[in-house]
Amino acid sequence: MSRPIKWRKICCMPLNKTFAPSGSKPQGKITMTIDEYETIRLMDLENCTQETCAMAMNVARTTVQKIYEEARYKLADALINGKELSIEGGEFRLCDSTNSTARAAIWCCCAKTRRATATSPTWCLLPGRRASM
Repeated sequence: MSRPIKWRKICCMPLNKTFAPSGSKPQGKITMTIDEYETIRLMDLENCTQETCAMAMNVARTTVQKIYEEARYKLADALINGKELSIEGGEFRLCDSTNSTARAAIWCCCAKTRRATATSPTWCLLPGRRASM
């Protein structure tokens, strides 16, 4: 009997789901999953540590590390080789910001993230955030 799927918690769906080189035909297509997108968002944009990202996504730190490595490879492949990047699928559940459990209240940034716009990025309020650059 196989293990049941452990759904990864994400705060919000990406606003843009497809990226392609402008001025030339894409040299292929790469698909990044929503949970891979979430690790990039939390660790690179929100500046969270792997431990904090793991708590926010409700998975082990080693799982976050694996997801992040795969996401970075796909992102680099798309940028360097001029491929179309599509963000879809994956093993995730959209976070319910109305969840009132103590852990959810501490680790969830859903309401703040969902209100954010491209011109006003959100920043990780979670403990374990790396220092800003």
